[in-house]
Amino acid sequence: MFLYYYLGMLTWNFLTTWWIWNSSAVGSIVAIGLNSFFMAVIWQLYFSTRKRYGTAVGYISLIVYWISFEFLHMNWEISWPWLTLGNVFADMTEWVQWYEYTGVLGGSIWVLALNLLIFQLFKNLIKRDLIIRLRQMNSLILASVTVILLFAPVFVSKQLLTRRGDTGIPMEVCIVQPNVDPYNEKFKGTGSEQLAGMLRLSSTVVDSGTSLLVFPETALPDGIWLEELYIHRDILQIKSWLNAYPKLNLLTGFTAFRHYPKGSELSHTARKFRDSEDHFDVYNSALMIRKTDSIQVYHKSRLVPGVEKMPYPAIFGFLEDYAIELGGTSGSLGMQNDRRNFITQDHVKIAPAICYESVYGGFMSAYIRKGAEFLVIVTNDGWWGNTAGYKQHMHYARLRAIEFRKSIARSANTGISCFINQKGEIVSRTKWWEEDAIKGTVYRNNNITFYARYGNYLGFIAAFVSICMLTFMLIKKMIHK
Repeated sequence: MFLYYYLGMLTWNFLTTWWIWNSSAVGSIVAIGLNSFFMAVIWQLYFSTRKRYGTAVGYISLIVYWISFEFLHMNWEISWPWLTLGNVFADMTEWVQWYEYTGVLGGSIWVLALNLLIFQLFKNLIKRDLIIRLRQMNSLILASVTVILLFAPVFVSKQLLTRRGDTGIPMEVCIVQPNVDPYNEKFKGTGSEQLAGMLRLSSTVVDSGTSLLVFPETALPDGIWLEELYIHRDILQIKSWLNAYPKLNLLTGFTAFRHYPKGSELSHTARKFRDSEDHFDVYNSALMIRKTDSIQVYHKSRLVPGVEKMPYPAIFGFLEDYAIELGGTSGSLGMQNDRRNFITQDHVKIAPAICYESVYGGFMSAYIRKGAEFLVIVTNDGWWGNTAGYKQHMHYARLRAIEFRKSIARSANTGISCFINQKGEIVSRTKWWEEDAIKGTVYRNNNITFYARYGNYLGFIAAFVSICMLTFMLIKKMIHK
C-alpha cells in the first residue's frame, strides 16, 4: 500500500509545486520527493490503524495524524508547510474568516473531515439495494452531518465578514516594487544604482503625510557589515534622502555580515575566512531607519531549507552545491531566535516578516503577542518565474491578515506588492514584472485574536492524541506477542 500512497502524494506534490524547478532542479526533486514520502507515511499509519480498529477510528486517526504532520512540518528543520491543506482557501478568504480562532490548521481539519464524510456517503450510495441503504438511519445522519459541516463554517465566516472591518488608527504607507530581475540584474548591477532607482520611485508617492516607506527583501544588494552599518554609503544615502521627510521611517531588506575576530565566541553558522583565522556570519535581514536615531535590525529566522539553511547537514550536506542563491545568499545563514518588532518615530510597533516567514502563522503570532500593530512583508518572488508560486505566496499573506486581524503592507522585488486589509481582502496591488510604487492606508491596532494568543493549539492537541494512539497500538502489539 505504501507505494500507492507515495505515487498519489508524489502526483499531488508535483502538480501543485512543480514551479520550484525554476529556482533549483535538484532542490525541487528533493523537496517534492521528501514531502511526498512524509505524506505517504501518514497514509500508511492511517491504513494500519483502520485495519486494526475499524473505519470510524481509522478516519479519526487520519485527521489526527495529518494535523500532527502539518504541525511538525511547521516546526522542524525540513519545514515546508506550503501544502498545508488549510492554505487552499487563501484565495477564498470569505469562507474562512473563522481562522482568527483556529488558524490554517482549522481549515485542514475542515477539508479532511468533509472529504471523509463525502467519501463514506458515496460508498454507501453505490452499494446494492440503494433504496434500502438510503432508508438506513446511518446514511441519513451521515448526509445531514455532511451538509452541516459543508455550510456551517461558510455561514459563520459570512457573519464574521459583515461584522469585521478595519479597526485602529490609520497610517499612510508607501511600497516600492523595483522589479529587478533576480537572475540577470539583482546582484550584478551596483548597489548605489539600484538604491537610486528605488529612491526615485519613492519620490513619486511619498509626501509629508507618509509615515512608512517599504523596500523589498535584499533591496540593498551589496551586503553590509554590521560593524560598519552607520557609515555604509547606502545607509548614508538613505539618511540624506530622508532629510526631506522628517516623520518618515524606511524599512528595507538587506544582506548583513557579522565579523568574529579570532578568539571570539562563534555562532553555529559562523564561517571561516579563507585567508585568516577570523569568522563571519551571513544574514538575510531587514532594517528600519528613522531620521534621527539608531538603526533597528532584524535577521530572518525561518530559513528556507536547503537554500538558506542546510537541514541535518550530516544527511543533506551534499545538496549544498546545488542551492540557488535566493536573495543573494546561500548556505546556512545566521538567524535570531526572538521575535523583535520595529518601532517607528511615533512609537508604532511593526512586525517584519522576510519572505518565507509569512507562511508561518504560529511563528508570526509571537510578534502580535509582543504588541505588533500591523505586519510588513518584504520578499523577492521572481525566482519562480511567472508561475503559480508567486501568486500563492501573496495569497498566503491574506490568511495572516485574518488570523491576526491586522493590516498588511507587502513589498516584493518581483511578484506582487500589495496592501491587505484586516478581512484578508486585497485593497490595492501592483502587477507582475512591473516597476511600480503604490501608496495605501493601513490601520494599526493592539487587538489580539484567539489564534494570536494561543497559536497552533490544534497542532499541539493533535500531536498529543497521535502519540497516545500510536503508543497504545505499540503496547497492545507487544502484549499480544
